Amino acid sequence: MNLVVELDLKSEIRKLKKELNAVLLAHYYQESEIQDLADFVGDSLELSKRAANTEADVIVFAGVHFMAETAKILNPTKKVLIPDLTAGCSLSDSCPAPLFKKFRDEHPDYYAVTYINSSAAVKALSDIICTSSNAEKIIRSIPEEQKILFSPDRNLGRYLMEKTGREMLLWDGTCMVHEQFVQEKITKLKLENPDALIIAHPECEEKVLDISDFIGSTSQLLNFVKESSAKKFIVATEVGIIHQMRKYSPDKIFIPAPPQDSTCACNECPHMKKNTLEKLYLCMQELQPEIILPDDLIEKAYIPIKRMMDLS
Repeated sequence: MNLVVELDLKSEIRKLKKELNAVLLAHYYQESEIQDLADFVGDSLELSKRAANTEADVIVFAGVHFMAETAKILNPTKKVLIPDLTAGCSLSDSCPAPLFKKFRDEHPDYYAVTYINSSAAVKALSDIICTSSNAEKIIRSIPEEQKILFSPDRNLGRYLMEKTGREMLLWDGTCMVHEQFVQEKITKLKLENPDALIIAHPECEEKVLDISDFIGSTSQLLNFVKESSAKKFIVATEVGIIHQMRKYSPDKIFIPAPPQDSTCACNECPHMKKNTLEKLYLCMQELQPEIILPDDLIEKAYIPIKRMMDLS
C-alpha cells in the first residue's frame, strides 16, 4: 500500500511545519482541508505581506505559481515550495513576457500597472504591481497627466476605469473562472432567492458586475458578508472562498454563482485545485518542488512589488 495513504496526512504536515520551521500560506481558493491547516489564509495582497514579513526558514505556498514566485521575490534567501509546480493561472498565461515587452516598447510614455496575477518576468517589466484589493488606490496615486497601461485583466481594468474615471490602455486578458459567470443565470438565481445579495469579484465580466450589490477582492467579499445584516448571498467568484465565509458566518447562506455550463465545475479554478493534501505532504517531506528564479530577475521584479507594498 502507498505509504502516503497509510499516514495521517494532517498530523504529518503539522509535524513537518515544526521540524522545518515552515510557514504554510494558502489562498482562499484552495481546498478547505488545506485552508484549515494553513498558518495564514488570504488573498494575494495579504499573502504577499505575510511572505514579506515571515521569520520562517521555509515558505510553503498552497496557491498557484505566480503567488509562490512573488514569495520568492520577497524572500530570495528562503526556500519557497509549492505542492504542484504545474499549478498555473489562465490570466497569467494570457500575458507572455515577450508579448508584454513588445506592448511596453510600443507605448514608452505609459506607466505600466500590472495585476499580481502575472509571471515574475512580466512583473520585472512593470512599473508597479497591484492586487484587486489595492488597485483603485494605486491608480488614484498616479498623476492625472500620466498615461497608464493596465495588464493583464481587461475586466478588472474596465472596472477600475469606471471607478476612478481614468482612461487606461488595457491588455486583453481574462481569468477562465470569472469569465464563466453569466448575467442570465445569476439573474435567474436572484429571482429564486430575492432576499440574497449578489457579490462579485471585479475580474467578472461587466454584465455580472452591473447586477451585483457589492464588488470586491476575495478579502473584501469576506469582510462584507461578515459585516452585512443580510442572511443570504450569491457569490460570483471561485467557490473556495465560501469555506471561509461559512466559518466566519455560520448562520448565513452562501450560494455559488452558476457557471455558463452548469454541468461542469467551472466555478472552481482547476489550477488552484491541483494542490492536494498528499502533494502538500510530499513537497514538505522532499523539499520539492522549489521555486528557483535568477537573481537578476528577482532584483528587477522586486522593484514594482516594493512600490505596491509601500502604497499598501
